[in-house]
Amino acid sequence: MKRRSFITLLGGAAAWPLAAHGQQPGMPLIGFLRSSSAANSAQFVGAFQRGLGEVGFVEGQNVAIDYQWTDDQPDRLPAIAAELVQRHVAAIVATGLTMPSLKAATATIPIIFVTGYDPVRTGFVTSLSRPGGNATGVVFTVTDLVAKRLGLLGELVPKAAVIAALLDPNQLDVEAELREVEVAGRALGRQILIVKAASDRDLKPAFATMMQAGAGALLVAAVQSSSTSVGSSSRSRFATCCPRVFRRETIRTLAVS
Repeated sequence: MKRRSFITLLGGAAAWPLAAHGQQPGMPLIGFLRSSSAANSAQFVGAFQRGLGEVGFVEGQNVAIDYQWTDDQPDRLPAIAAELVQRHVAAIVATGLTMPSLKAATATIPIIFVTGYDPVRTGFVTSLSRPGGNATGVVFTVTDLVAKRLGLLGELVPKAAVIAALLDPNQLDVEAELREVEVAGRALGRQILIVKAASDRDLKPAFATMMQAGAGALLVAAVQSSSTSVGSSSRSRFATCCPRVFRRETIRTLAVS
């Protein structure tokens, strides 16, 4: 199932709590929170709206949606989460990166998430079969794809003795992704240079480290820094002849930047 299908499914799931509001005065309000920007979320918004429509809810007619974005600034999440709770939304649709702030802000408002992280290990839910609490959602695999992306780099650059992997130490479940990178690197017989960047200002020294180490390829793994910043930095600070593998969201951002 494609990620767009996941978001469409979330649109239907988000309608579940609305039944409780159907006999109350006023139009029910759904919060929609993403850690990226509105410009980079258009397809997800469209799929979400279609999902709602499939179960009879149309924005502006019988449901209202409060869209919130952090524009890749995670420090804004606690305030935005608190604002959604104060607005007494019927449910909140969220991504994995927003979940810690939302879980801290409310234990009663239903939260429907889509995430690439392990929801049990990160504390989103108690278990996959019985989520418990006020959160549920769908999961797509991210960390399990690390080995495939690293293998692709190995095929593209067979003579690269050193492959750099860029990670954000503040990302959720970063340790799991780090382990995946290290295991995949050993399987390839390559030296993996782990470089960490917690913010955009860390990118310049990060790429300097890669170049000094003679890295022949770059895997952009778990990063929260702006996708545009990562991409532009990799173009300007890393040799253009060196292949780079990004997540799909980063590639999409670079295509329009």
